[in-house]
Amino acid sequence: MNENLFASFITPTMMGLPIVILIIMFPSMLFPSTTRLVNNRLVSIQQWLIRMTTKQMMTIHNKKGQTWALMLISLIMFIGSTNLLGLLPHSFTPTTQLSMNLGMAIPLWAGTVILGFRYKTKASLAHFLPQGTPLPLIPMLVIIETISLFIQPMALAVRLTANITAGHLLIHLIGGATLALMNISMTTAFITFVILVLLTVLEFAVALIQAYVFTLLVSLYLHDNA
Repeated sequence: MNENLFASFITPTMMGLPIVILIIMFPSMLFPSTTRLVNNRLVSIQQWLIRMTTKQMMTIHNKKGQTWALMLISLIMFIGSTNLLGLLPHSFTPTTQLSMNLGMAIPLWAGTVILGFRYKTKASLAHFLPQGTPLPLIPMLVIIETISLFIQPMALAVRLTANITAGHLLIHLIGGATLALMNISMTTAFITFVILVLLTVLEFAVALIQAYVFTLLVSLYLHDNA
C-alpha cells in the first residue's frame, strides 16, 4: 500500500536507458505471419478479425481513402495489443503516455487535413464558414471552427490516455484495498475481489473499444477530407 500510485506509469529503464522503444515494438511479435497453405486456428481467427474490421471501416471511403486501409488496421492492432499487454501485472502501457498518443494523433490528423486541402480545397474551406451565417458572426465562427479543427488531435490523444489511465488506477486502488481488507474482514475482501475481477474484465473490453474508437475517429476525419 506504500507503493506510489503512479509508479506503473513511469517509463521503465534498463541500465539508465529507457526501454520504451522495445516495449512498443513487442506487440508486433504477437501477430505472426505464416507461409503455410493451411493456417492454424490462431492465424485464421486473426485474419478473419482483420478482414471484418477492414470491411467495416473502409465501406464509407472512396478509392483514395481506401489506400489508408493498411495504416488504419496496423493502428488498431497496435493500440489494442498494447492496451491488452498493459493489463498484465508489473507491465508498462505506452498508451498511458500523452506524449506517445499525441505522436500518433497529430501526424494522422495532419495527413487527413492536408489531404483535404489538396483534393477538396473548397469543401475543406467551407467547413470554416457554414452556409447562411450572418455577416457579423463570420469572424467569430471562423475562429471557433479553426480552434475546433486544431483541438481534434488533442481530443484523440486525451481520450485514449484518460480512459486507459483511469482503468489502471482503479485496478490498482481496488487491488490494494482487497489486500488490506484480507486482514480485517474476509467477506468484505471477497466482495472487493469480485469487483476487481469484474473491473478487470471491463478493462479488457475498454482496451479494445478505445483502440477501435481512436482508429474510427481517424477514419472519419479521413472520410471528411478524402
